[in-house]
Amino acid sequence: MATTRAKKSEMAQAADNLAQAAHHVGEAVTQKLDQVGAAASAELGKAKKAALKKRDQAKRKLDAMLKKAEARVKKAMAEAEKSVRAAMRKGEQKVKAAQKKLAAAQATAQRKAKAAAKAVEKEAATLKKAAATKLATAKKTAAKKAPAKKAPAKKATAKKAVARKAAVKAPAKKAVARKAPAKKVAA
Repeated sequence: MATTRAKKSEMAQAADNLAQAAHHVGEAVTQKLDQVGAAASAELGKAKKAALKKRDQAKRKLDAMLKKAEARVKKAMAEAEKSVRAAMRKGEQKVKAAQKKLAAAQATAQRKAKAAAKAVEKEAATLKKAAATKLATAKKTAAKKAPAKKAPAKKATAKKAVARKAAVKAPAKKAVARKAPAKKVAA
């Protein structure tokens, strides 16, 4: 038996056509959404790349600024160390110069002291010699004059000297006693 196909009604065909159209519209919308998503994703990628690029630039600038600052700090430290070393050298030179001056002054003082001591010794020797010469001369003169004098005369002079000493001691005065001042009584 032959089967006959039943013809669809116009309504069924219209429903099928509508279903196909809805399916095509759905696919078109999906494609459009995919395209918009891809475009948005591409734009997002571009924006991300731009943001990353700006971040990298900022980082490079910051690194450059840090390097410059570090270089300045190193330079300042080197200059400070250099000036400190120079100041230390100057100080050491001043200390050495002062030590040399002190040593020279000490040596000069020692030389002058030795020279003064020698001069004093020489003067003392000269005075001693002169005193010895005068003493010898006085002894010679006394020896020449001594035999001319009489021996008893010496004893009489000695007695006169003792009498003079006794006379000097005799007139001793008594100290006058003072009255003590009256004590004041507190009222």
